[in-house]
Amino acid sequence: MLFPNFKNKHGKDSMFTAKEYLAYSKKIGKYPEFKTPQAVIFCYQRSLMNYILNNHKVTKVKGFYGDTYLLDETKGKIALVCNFGIGAPIVVTLLEELIAFGVKKFISVGTAGTLQKDIKIGSMMLCNRAIRDEGTSHHYLKFSKYAYSSKKMNDKIIKSFKKFNQEYSIGTSWTIDAPYRETIVEARKYQKEGVATVEMEASALFSVAQYRKVEMGAVFTISDSLAELEEWTPQFHSIETQGGLETIYKVAVETLSK
Repeated sequence: MLFPNFKNKHGKDSMFTAKEYLAYSKKIGKYPEFKTPQAVIFCYQRSLMNYILNNHKVTKVKGFYGDTYLLDETKGKIALVCNFGIGAPIVVTLLEELIAFGVKKFISVGTAGTLQKDIKIGSMMLCNRAIRDEGTSHHYLKFSKYAYSSKKMNDKIIKSFKKFNQEYSIGTSWTIDAPYRETIVEARKYQKEGVATVEMEASALFSVAQYRKVEMGAVFTISDSLAELEEWTPQFHSIETQGGLETIYKVAVETLSK
């Protein structure tokens, strides 16, 4: 069976769009009542959200699923969207609605597992492409192994890393929306290919951004390791992981402020 089930659906018109959904929201009095930010940061980890709320001035606004905060230090030009869960379907739904709202630039910041022994916990990686092993992206673009982040956004992110004198790597991620079915045989195959990380959202975000013609970047910090033969090493709550999250958030704000 081919996937999606309906062949070549990526080239067909949608039954309804995010713009139509926002129009419906306006009709029932639930349209976002704030000026469209220039850019949005997607945040998945509650620990990072709490760090931001405790250390930065923000203004909470309503209108989208999860929690949305305008960053006061950017005069509301950058928004933080968080507390919405994890995985490609939910973040792509948010992405579609934010694009319909007028946002043009996005960075996804979060954790990822490493597949390589030389990439350590707390390390930071700029994802330049992702393997499309989730379902969402295939409803937007024809089949291909990889989805790619925005080169223009990547160049800006690199400049921000350099400005802060932060070490980072650039690499490929394996995006899969079934975390408890990341099999050993797959992990070893991608490890041999040189794939750096595994996570749940990047390839879908890249695909939708390409489809909708907006800029999208993704930056990870390493929170766990799948690099050893049959052993998983989680470090989600380590000091190194939290420090990495705080740094990539700082990099994202700097990048989107330009």
